[in-house]
Amino acid sequence: MSTDSEFLLIGALARQANTTKDTVRYYDQLGLLKSRKRQAGSRLYTEFHPECIERIELIKSAQAVGFTLTELKEGLNDYYDGQLDIDEQLLVNKKKLEQLKKQQANVNLMIKQLNEHIDMLNKMKADSKSSISAADNKNNSL
Repeated sequence: MSTDSEFLLIGALARQANTTKDTVRYYDQLGLLKSRKRQAGSRLYTEFHPECIERIELIKSAQAVGFTLTELKEGLNDYYDGQLDIDEQLLVNKKKLEQLKKQQANVNLMIKQLNEHIDMLNKMKADSKSSISAADNKNNSL
């Protein structure tokens, strides 16, 4: 069991996890971090388990590959409690990979459409310049 001295206040946790206090508060509100309340005189402090440093790093890594905080909330505690077995982890990751592949296909289609539109606009611009140039040449010859 962790002793009181092992728990971290929000500032220490944010520094050690290389994040902000606001991020720590938000993750705590979502239930992604292990915290407890402690009364000290007239103030109420939130203290965080040292494991939260690792949790924040895992959250950031998972977000970097496309997982949302909502998706993480569903399995993070199970993962840390040892209740998320390898098969479940594989399934979750395979589903995310398929989702990202679909998003990539959509982005590729949008890029293709934008490139076609840019090409069309460049052609219109070139046609417009050649029309103006031809008109100028005709006016100069008069």
